[in-house]
Parts: sequence; C-alpha cells; structure tokens
Amino acid sequence: MNKENKEPIFEFDLSFIASFFRGIDRQGPGGDEQTLRALEFLPETGPDLRIADIGCGTGHQTEVLARHLGGTITAVDLLPEMIEGLEARMRRAGLNDRVTGLVGSMDDLPFRDGEFDLIWAEGSIYNIGFGRGLAEWRRFLKPGGVIAVTECSWLSGARLPESKFIRENFPDIDTPSAKVHILEEAGYAPLAHFALPPHCWTENYFALTAARLPAFLEEQGHSPVAVRFAELMHEEAAHYRQYGSYYGYVFYIGRKR
Repeated sequence: MNKENKEPIFEFDLSFIASFFRGIDRQGPGGDEQTLRALEFLPETGPDLRIADIGCGTGHQTEVLARHLGGTITAVDLLPEMIEGLEARMRRAGLNDRVTGLVGSMDDLPFRDGEFDLIWAEGSIYNIGFGRGLAEWRRFLKPGGVIAVTECSWLSGARLPESKFIRENFPDIDTPSAKVHILEEAGYAPLAHFALPPHCWTENYFALTAARLPAFLEEQGHSPVAVRFAELMHEEAAHYRQYGSYYGYVFYIGRKR
C-alpha cells in the first residue's frame, strides 16, 4: 500500500482504517469462485510452489490459495492488524505451517529476485499503480512465473459522465484491452482476463461493510471522523448500485517472459 495515495479513504489514520476492515471477512470485492477460476489458468502447479500474496488483508483469498495449491505462501500487508487477522485465520484453518504473514509495504518488498512461482494481488495493486506494480514485482518471479491481479476497469463501451468518485478512487481506470497492453509492456505474456460478476461487490463486500458499520460507529462513539468514514462507505455502495454496469474488477493473469 502506498500511503502517498490521495484517495478519500486515506483521509483517515491507517490504524482507524484497520479497526474497521479487520472486522469483516473481505477487505474488497472478490469471490472464491473467481479466485479458483483464476487458478485454472496457471500453466503448472506442484507441491513446491512459492507464492506471494501482496496486499493480503486478513487473508480470505490467501486461505483459498493455500487450500488449493501446494507449497508455501508469504502474505504481505502494510497494516499489522491485517496480518494479525491473517495469522489467526490460518491457525483456525490449520494452515499456519504453510502461510507466513509479513508486515510490509508493496512499494518496498524485501524479496529476492526470482523468489516466487506465483504473485497474487486481489484488489490491492491499485495502491501502487497497475503498471508500476506489474513492472516492479516482475523481478521477484522465476522465469515463467505467473502474476494474477484484479484491477478496476471499464466494462462497457459507454462511459460515465464526469465522475468525482471514479476520479478519486480509480484514477487509472481503463479498458481491459488497454490493461492487457500494459501487462505485455511490463514483460508478461497474457494468459487470461475476466470480469468479476456484480455479486462479488454487492454480496461479498458491500453487504459486509454495511453490516459492520453500526457496531463500528458505536465503538468509535459516533465521532465525526467515524461518521465521515461511514458516509464514504455508503457513497461507494450507492455509486456501484447506480453505475456498476460501467465498471468493475477484472482479473488479469500473465506469465513472465
């Protein structure tokens, strides 16, 4: 996560953000079926895979990866509270011997060149920038290693009118074909891309944030900053309900050339 990001959520202290998101199962749109579908495009799997999950949150998708792939996973997040949640999740699942949590920033990762077979980043690469993340993380992959990320993209040929929400939250949004071109320019052979369906936003994310907000506001004593945060969460969900046919997350999967 890049703390210099100017998105509205970064109006808030990182520990404040963590106190909200650690209380929900997912920290962004996604789905188990979509994670598993992305795994189908891996050229090869085996018992000795080395995997990095960057921007892991509390590790919902990390657990899916660990249950369906062999090898070990290093899961990274900027927020210590997220890594605490990840580690608790892996202990409950009996996967803590295969998943290691690491507090760190995605723009300063402590990995060796060629360390990983697979780099995973669901709903997180936007924090550093799609093109920058693909380019900088490539060196951590072995020759022929795979990267799989989700990135907000236009899903319709039509465009929204000038949208403050899109400009502030997804300033690098573009078409899937443009994103695939960036993937190629960063040194990957495209393997697949596909859009996440609406329920990955509505049921798997917005329903969770809406359910969390009342208790969170109580925890925060309905402070002005908590009320402002809740307003932003409601605005995000309302914007998607109205305009979600225009944009959404797309999985992009590429192999290091």
